[in-house]
Amino acid sequence: MAKKTLDKNSFELDLSTDELLRYSRQINLAQVGEEGQRRLKEARVLCIGAGGLGSPAALYLAAAGIGTIGIVDQDTVDLSNLHRQLLHGTNDVGHEKTDSARARLLAINPTIAVETYTTRLSADNAVELIRNYDIIVDGSDNLPTRYLSSDVCVWERKPNIYGSVHQFEGQASLFAPHLGGPCYRCLFPEPPPPEAIPSCAEAGVLGVVPGLIGIIQALEAIKLIIGTGDNLLGRLLHVDALTLRFREFNIRRDPNCPVCGESPVITEPINYEQFCNRSNGSKVRGISATQLHEMISGGQKVALVDVREPFEFEIARIPNSQLIPLGSIPERLTEIPRTETTVVMCKTGVRSARAIAFLCGEGFENLVNLEGGLDAWREEVDPTLRKY
Repeated sequence: MAKKTLDKNSFELDLSTDELLRYSRQINLAQVGEEGQRRLKEARVLCIGAGGLGSPAALYLAAAGIGTIGIVDQDTVDLSNLHRQLLHGTNDVGHEKTDSARARLLAINPTIAVETYTTRLSADNAVELIRNYDIIVDGSDNLPTRYLSSDVCVWERKPNIYGSVHQFEGQASLFAPHLGGPCYRCLFPEPPPPEAIPSCAEAGVLGVVPGLIGIIQALEAIKLIIGTGDNLLGRLLHVDALTLRFREFNIRRDPNCPVCGESPVITEPINYEQFCNRSNGSKVRGISATQLHEMISGGQKVALVDVREPFEFEIARIPNSQLIPLGSIPERLTEIPRTETTVVMCKTGVRSARAIAFLCGEGFENLVNLEGGLDAWREEVDPTLRKY
């Protein structure tokens, strides 16, 4: 793959004496030098998300001297974030991530500018936000944002540096059709069913894995800016942290891609939530935690099946629920009621939706998903339920 760089015509920002010292080890590299450092100082990089991927990416971009770093995130810091989201500390719990991100980045490098947007990237703001930056580092954790950021980057001709993680695995790539490579839709034309992509809260993740992928994303941004090395354009890098094996897959631009193909049919933002949450044929009925509580309190007969793992069940459970872990359901079908109403539950409602989809295929009826899972039960019914 040929080397692709940013199209920059002039770099006029001078480096101060302090900056020359701060970046001296980097400037000493023949591939960087003072010109490369000026390029970094003039660059504007937008990080979508200040979480597991955005934290290491932003930290190393700041340390490298990226002149302006943008941070888009609408969340507040939770204690469960801290094992992997190193932009934030214990004292930041409950505060907006954009605030702690700005403070942390400026503490690392007060010579840079940090622009924060306490909002979610949406069809209403994505074009305006992305248009103002040179490179986009996508550290989002959901499919609608990934499709949205990729699409807008195609239209605005901005490199989109992609990363994602799942438990002990991660992957990264560079999407940039204007540089000759594919876009995210070329790799994933259709989103998988929502229940097939569990979140970190549902599936878990080893904290260093997003750290590794986020650093790779930062590295890709730096190489693009200074114009050196071979980047991940047209390549998908996969990392298995358990075996520490790196695999690489070639990906091509799809001439029929609806966004970057020869005859694009999507030329402006669409309803990405609807696009990524389309049903694959069967509609899973849901019930809220409040409704379930009212049913139980009213004496209505209902079976409760919990499909989490045994260690989760030991931490927290709804009274009178039966534990049948998701992976053991095919061997324990006889234990699941077929006639009475059965509410299936997990931590957030994702695994239980998958369980119901499987059970419906086995002829089960009267299955209802606890929307939001035990997290919703704790919020709406029993605040004493242990959080994990």
